[in-house]
Amino acid sequence: MNETRELIKRLRAENGCPWDKKQTPVSMVRYLIEEAYELQEAIHGGDSQEMADELGDTWFQMVFLIHLLEEAHGLSFSEVAHANRLKMIRRHPHVFGDETADTVDEVKTHWAKIKEEEKAEKHASLLDTVTSGTPPLMRARDVSRVTAEAGFDWDDMDGVMEKVNEEWGEFNEALASGDKKAASLEFGDLLFTLVNVARFAGIDADSALSSSVAKFEKRYRLMEKLLAEKGELPDRSRSADVDAMWDRAKEHF
Repeated sequence: MNETRELIKRLRAENGCPWDKKQTPVSMVRYLIEEAYELQEAIHGGDSQEMADELGDTWFQMVFLIHLLEEAHGLSFSEVAHANRLKMIRRHPHVFGDETADTVDEVKTHWAKIKEEEKAEKHASLLDTVTSGTPPLMRARDVSRVTAEAGFDWDDMDGVMEKVNEEWGEFNEALASGDKKAASLEFGDLLFTLVNVARFAGIDADSALSSSVAKFEKRYRLMEKLLAEKGELPDRSRSADVDAMWDRAKEHF
């Protein structure tokens, strides 16, 4: 930490880097988010060297942001870290207190109860506890989770799957009507319901989608390579080999 902090101070010094000197918390947070996504991609890719590289980049962006927040708002990293430590201890009474929790579900119950108590002290609505700046798929997951923990949920997977079929039908009706705005709204409802399916199945929708996209990219790149060796492009209208090369790529990934 100290070495990284000294590096950042040097970059922002009077004779440092013009780009680094211009950065603010607002401008820098987007780079932290980008690096976090690149780290996620590296983890899903499974390459340890890439993971280490992206983790280093994410770490640097985090420390840079801490430095900027200290400069701009007088936040003390030690105070923030101490407050977070106390919060984590408070939310793990089964480790640091007298409560017991032998299963993951019991841990979640404790966590939800404590967050409810904190919410009652700070928030007017349960949804105020959900971070508003996260990407839509992650926010859908979090909104779904906190409302379900409060008791607003389907009874079982059959119920949520029935809702998927209902939303799929409404989406198709909107498509058939030619109303793009209505179709967009229904498509959003369908996606949100599928996020709930993932929650019931114990799957993180964002991670699952990232893994699927990464798998598709690997297959497509290999298909491109196989077609290039034949002097062809991945265009079904121009090559009869596209589907065959895609099937070959699927055998590898």
